[in-house]
Amino acid sequence: MINNVVLVGRLTRDVELRYTPSNQAVATFTLAVNRNFKNQDGEREADFINCVMWRQQAENLANWTKKGALIGVTGRIQTRNYENQQGQRVYVTEVIADSFQVLENKKDNAANMSSMDGQMPPNFSNDIADDGLPF
Repeated sequence: MINNVVLVGRLTRDVELRYTPSNQAVATFTLAVNRNFKNQDGEREADFINCVMWRQQAENLANWTKKGALIGVTGRIQTRNYENQQGQRVYVTEVIADSFQVLENKKDNAANMSSMDGQMPPNFSNDIADDGLPF
């Protein structure tokens, strides 16, 4: 069986880092990933994909990235369900991310953030930072 996911998108908000009672780091974040086609109005739509990352990679992600950062993520899709307080069954599908890579330098991300004016991340390009460094 194969369950591999590769995503490139922008963080919709700062990564939320928490720790389990056994002191395991867990980061939750949402990636805005553009679709490959335009809608009837000629605009690109995005999917907002919930992701979870664990341990040292989670701490690194929270420390090295901010809202609007263009990142690449590899991982797997996982589904789970639970019963909420109203007794309804809730189904959740999320990406369990194993690794990430920052795809633009800090200067480029700052320029994108200043152009956003509090809006959702702009459409991202397929350009990768020239120096290949995380910032």
